[in-house]
Amino acid sequence: MLSVINFNIMLIPFLIAMFLALTMGGSGTGPAFSVAFGANIIRRAAIPGLFGIMVFIGALTGGQQTASTLGKGLLNPDLMSLTLVSIILFSVAISLLLANLFGIPQSTSQSTVFAVTAPALYFSQLNTHKLWVEIVPTWFYLPIVSFFLAFLVGKYIYKPLRKKGYTISAKLNNSKILNGLILLMSLYVAYSIGTNNVANAVGPLTSMTINEYNLADNVGSYSLIMLMSMLIIAPCFGIGSSVFGYRVVKKTGKEIVRFGKIEAVIIGFISASLLLFASLWKGIPTSLVQLNVAAILGIGVAKLGFKNIFKKTEVNHFFLMWIIAPAIAFGVCYLLVIAAVNWGML
Repeated sequence: MLSVINFNIMLIPFLIAMFLALTMGGSGTGPAFSVAFGANIIRRAAIPGLFGIMVFIGALTGGQQTASTLGKGLLNPDLMSLTLVSIILFSVAISLLLANLFGIPQSTSQSTVFAVTAPALYFSQLNTHKLWVEIVPTWFYLPIVSFFLAFLVGKYIYKPLRKKGYTISAKLNNSKILNGLILLMSLYVAYSIGTNNVANAVGPLTSMTINEYNLADNVGSYSLIMLMSMLIIAPCFGIGSSVFGYRVVKKTGKEIVRFGKIEAVIIGFISASLLLFASLWKGIPTSLVQLNVAAILGIGVAKLGFKNIFKKTEVNHFFLMWIIAPAIAFGVCYLLVIAAVNWGML
């Protein structure tokens, strides 16, 4: 009877994590398939399945390091109890809800990192080197790298080709080769999402499961539980894409296609490659949204100049919310941890 009750209680953090995966799947569909959908290269019905498959493959083949970072890299994994993991995931959900209300794409990874940081600080168990030396600096220099790579490609490769009329020729833009490249890039972006974003839920859940069932915390056990968690969480990205993704790709597809197909390939390749690098290098949870926006700004500056791009208030709002949302995740989590300790739940 007690094991049944314990199992039912264990469902709470998993259900919260699955809900987060649904929302991440909906929002992640945009940067992955907007261009392919907007250019009528792929049918709407095919997107959730392809997106879900590539996220799943990305999580299984390249998501272990990032999951480990969020599961035991910042906070002593022995503290990852059922209550604490539920608090962490709930706090992330609140921060994302706020960002969604303002209509600003937000990094789940950054909110998750700060949500995990809150109890780590409270219990004096924070791995400060991992946070301040490895993770946070990456959030600054990778978007800068994304911006300058897109700017250099835009100014010295794309712009000269455009002046000669190559990029606007109907023959090139309607070619099967370019359309195939766009579809391939969509799959590549979805794969990179799987290597990084699935870990936001899987990392804490893995450490929690190890603790709740008193399993041996060795490499074999941790990898097995992580795999099982991925099998539950990763498919929810595809489900989220099916439920929420159409509205995202319908809205953003037309906007991104205005950049042109070749520009969209450049933006997708740069942002997805940098996200994949962060995942495989040291398992750094980071933001595809910010890398994507930085690449878009780089292309935009190459075409229109700094002043015409950065004077737009939308850009300033993006930067502000990227700071506020993780701070809210941290604050909500810290307050809930204090409350849980006072109530004897932690």
